[in-house]
Amino acid sequence: MSLIPALRRLLAPQPPAPAEPVVVHVPVPAEDRRAGLEPDIPRGLTVAAGYAWRLLLLGVAVVALFYALAYFSAISVPVALAVLLTAMLHPLVQLLRRWGWPAALVSIASLLLLILVVAGLLTFVGTQVAAEFPALLEQSKEGFQALVDWLGTLPFGIDQARLNEWIAAGSAWLQGQASIIAGAAASVGGAFGNFFAGLATALVATFFFAYQGRRIFTGTVGVLVPRHYRTQVDTAAQRGWTSLVAYMRSAVIVAAVDAAGVSLAAMLLQVPLVAALFALTFFLSFIPIVGATVAGAVAVMLALVSHGWVTALIMLGAVILVMQLESTFLQPLVMGKAVDLHPLAVLLGLTAGAVISGILGALLAIPVLAFGVAFLRSLRAPVEPVAV
Repeated sequence: MSLIPALRRLLAPQPPAPAEPVVVHVPVPAEDRRAGLEPDIPRGLTVAAGYAWRLLLLGVAVVALFYALAYFSAISVPVALAVLLTAMLHPLVQLLRRWGWPAALVSIASLLLLILVVAGLLTFVGTQVAAEFPALLEQSKEGFQALVDWLGTLPFGIDQARLNEWIAAGSAWLQGQASIIAGAAASVGGAFGNFFAGLATALVATFFFAYQGRRIFTGTVGVLVPRHYRTQVDTAAQRGWTSLVAYMRSAVIVAAVDAAGVSLAAMLLQVPLVAALFALTFFLSFIPIVGATVAGAVAVMLALVSHGWVTALIMLGAVILVMQLESTFLQPLVMGKAVDLHPLAVLLGLTAGAVISGILGALLAIPVLAFGVAFLRSLRAPVEPVAV
């Protein structure tokens, strides 16, 4: 009887054996395997390092570009001046084109008008200087003698004999430096030759920029900029050009007002060389801050030499008043929002330009800054170019 249940158990279907768990081997990336071996670098440091090497490469590119432009300064400087002259003439060029003048005739007429104005102004100044220089020289001698007499009255032991001794020592030193002075004069003569050669190049480039500037820029963008970015770069460049034109237009107005104010004060005080002061103030005012300061100092010195310290103090007050009116009311009015530069940015840009390239750097710093700021702002937030 005991065999039957045993047989039944043997013949009964057996339950399936439990399935073994399936192990899936997922490959671990090499980065994750190394993560446990590397230190925990903060994300801020990683981001900062990324910015650092990118800025480093950008700085190297800027320095290389600067050295390339400096090496080819015989080309780069006249072209930069031509761009500024073209921006200055842009309102006149646009006006003549709206009147239906041919493009080539517009460029020639605008350039000839600029040359005639500058040449006429310099000729008039030279004539006045030649006419008034002898009288100014006599006044300078009298003023110097008065200064010597005044120094002799001070309680510092500076008498006439001591002053004559210093003057003789200075004359002897100058005679000993005759060869160095002659070499400097020769270098100045060579610099004048280079200046006129560069000026001719700048005038020719100005003609072509005013005549076919848009075509030249479009061709340059087509060669240097990838196709995908050409529209954006073109829009940003138009915005920068608008800002540059607005800056040059305002610079001409401000320079003319500064020159008129200083020369009017000089005329009322009967200071000599009024026309020369007008021209000097007008041309130097294109260098922000520094130019107007130098022109005002020359006006005060002329007043001091010709009429004494009282007139010089009055002239100084007039110069300060003109500069304050210009910076407070005139510049915001004529520039508007087209040239949105903070005064601190102007000061720092002017200082950097002067440190890098002297007077030329100071002249070009603010126009480059105005164009660059407008260009970058347009790349970050595209807008339509403002009509000028």
